[in-house]
Amino acid sequence: MPIITPSSRVLPSYSKLAAEGFAILTHERATTQDIRELHIGFLNMMPDAAFTATERQFLRLIASSNQIAQFIFHPFTINVEKRSPEIQQYVADYYDDFEQLKLEGLDALVITGANVANKNIQDEDFWEPLKEVVDWAYDNVTSIFCSCLASHALLKIKYDIDRQPLPEKCWGLFNHTVSDPTHPLVHGMNSRFDACHSRHNEVSSDAMRKAGLKVLVESEEAGPHLAVSEDGFRIIFLQGHPEYDTISLLKEYKREVMRYVSGDRGDYPPFPSNYLSLQSQAILEEYQLRLTNAMTNGTELPEFPEKHVTPLVHNSWQDTANAFTNRWLGQVYQTTNVDRTKQFEDQLDPNDPLGLYSGK
Repeated sequence: MPIITPSSRVLPSYSKLAAEGFAILTHERATTQDIRELHIGFLNMMPDAAFTATERQFLRLIASSNQIAQFIFHPFTINVEKRSPEIQQYVADYYDDFEQLKLEGLDALVITGANVANKNIQDEDFWEPLKEVVDWAYDNVTSIFCSCLASHALLKIKYDIDRQPLPEKCWGLFNHTVSDPTHPLVHGMNSRFDACHSRHNEVSSDAMRKAGLKVLVESEEAGPHLAVSEDGFRIIFLQGHPEYDTISLLKEYKREVMRYVSGDRGDYPPFPSNYLSLQSQAILEEYQLRLTNAMTNGTELPEFPEKHVTPLVHNSWQDTANAFTNRWLGQVYQTTNVDRTKQFEDQLDPNDPLGLYSGK
């Protein structure tokens, strides 16, 4: 959260800190701000199996990031796929209506990933409904936070950038470097940190920069993790998964093993990169041997050793994910209008809301 300068005898250090990228508010601006809760929209496009789990992941990420500000969470969804009766009822009972949210306004919007069945995202059933949400949000919401496939979708919608297929899935835990430590969204964070990825496609740093986007965090192994739109703030692109829990990748690995068992996958899945300890790998390799023997011999299949591996999995990314989310929400808090139907404070330039280029 920002430091507020006093009305008189302002320390020279404040201007130096501001030049370094720290959030410094003048006394005049601080006393004229109207402080209220933030209204955060949550567009959940995940398939039924991960629908509520993803909802909880993002709730944890937001709740853990800031202990001072107050947030009201507005979940909603669009026509992504045929939903089960249970999820349809869940949405009817607990989710908001997008048309009503448009009337009331939102301060920020989080968009999840989704399952895809086509090579081109624009061939998916959710494409037109998603475009409608994005077109409205871009001109009415202070900032849009995109996770994984949502980033690829918005890069296509706003910049006509096509994601490219990878020779093999980018899956696991990868080390990243902050490319621009002066940007308010990453200023003061660790200059190197881990982040989770799970995707078959990517948009490269070169493609992003060529379109005028600012790449803030990238990895030699996994490519760009975090980038922002040319204005510095209105769209946040994350190719990784800051919302992932400690065992999210383990759950994905288990799902792939079960796909192998059911015949939906031809090969036995590899381990997620850089994620499992040697002890965990040994347990899972022993399980693989027993499983394949049981499948060959037609005997009872062994239970996946999730309860044995889970205590051995460590989390090396959550602190940084929380720190980034805190910075994002802090900037939303400082720039959004007290009137939820307006995008920014009246004096701010929508093309440079953080004053990164105008020097304000």
